Amino acid sequence: MLKYGIKRIFSAILAVIILITATFFLMHMVPGSPFLSERMTDKVKANLEKKYGLDKPLGTQYLIYVDNLLQGDMGTSLQKKGRTVTGIIEEKFPYSAKLGLFAIALAIVVGIPLGALAAIKHEKLIDRLVMLFTTIFISVPGFVFGTLLLVLFCAVWKIAPATWTDSPANYILPVISLSFYPICYITKLTRSSMLETLGQDYIKTAHAKGLSAFVVHFKHALKNSAIPVISYVGPLTAFLITGTFAVEKLFSVPGLGRFFVDSVSNRDYPVIMGTTIFLGCIMVLMNLIVDFVYGLVDPRIKLR
Repeated sequence: MLKYGIKRIFSAILAVIILITATFFLMHMVPGSPFLSERMTDKVKANLEKKYGLDKPLGTQYLIYVDNLLQGDMGTSLQKKGRTVTGIIEEKFPYSAKLGLFAIALAIVVGIPLGALAAIKHEKLIDRLVMLFTTIFISVPGFVFGTLLLVLFCAVWKIAPATWTDSPANYILPVISLSFYPICYITKLTRSSMLETLGQDYIKTAHAKGLSAFVVHFKHALKNSAIPVISYVGPLTAFLITGTFAVEKLFSVPGLGRFFVDSVSNRDYPVIMGTTIFLGCIMVLMNLIVDFVYGLVDPRIKLR
């Protein structure tokens, strides 16, 4: 286990290094400049590029950036004057994280039991209904479902707040909207995996020994069907807690995803780099956690 852990940590560090390098050079290959303006003279533009080190060779810029990053300095925003990238992430990330954690919790609480129930009641009415609705709704984008929720609950029925005030009520609609697709996908994953597990010989043996249906289905079958769900939930958690632009924009959530898209439009290089690295580190960390959880959920999996 220790050898495997060290190997995975080194591979995670390598993945982050590749991410930093690829993002830096690809970002600077995009035509344009963060200082494009009709009223900005070439001299002013040149002075700004010199101030932020954008006049140096690209390789030199990369080495300077990596050196600053190792010291915990992600740079200063080129568009938000006086704002550091670290400060922006600290301000915006809690909104996205809270929204994402609530959404993934709702998706797990609803999706796994629903998928297990559909597998247990295979080919019966409840299974057909679950598969019908998940197949239909899995193709509906989150922002479409969110728009429907916004119109119904805020405009028609007027039982939900239409403006953002950071109250618990503000999170209800965006959480439902954000968890809608994961609920459908987790339901389908759980059902298909559990159907395969229920056909195994050890499940038949457990039934033959007289174990209750609840113990067989939820202690043995569901536990051993969790690997595909865990594989999906790990990266999904990293994706959701770092912000989704469509839902945050729709419900006016002042989160990191919405700010990241704005920074891309504005060519705000330090913010793009900082948020991308932040997302990448969380994604790598979640995949690392998932690898270790595999062994805890299913002892048959050997970590080598």
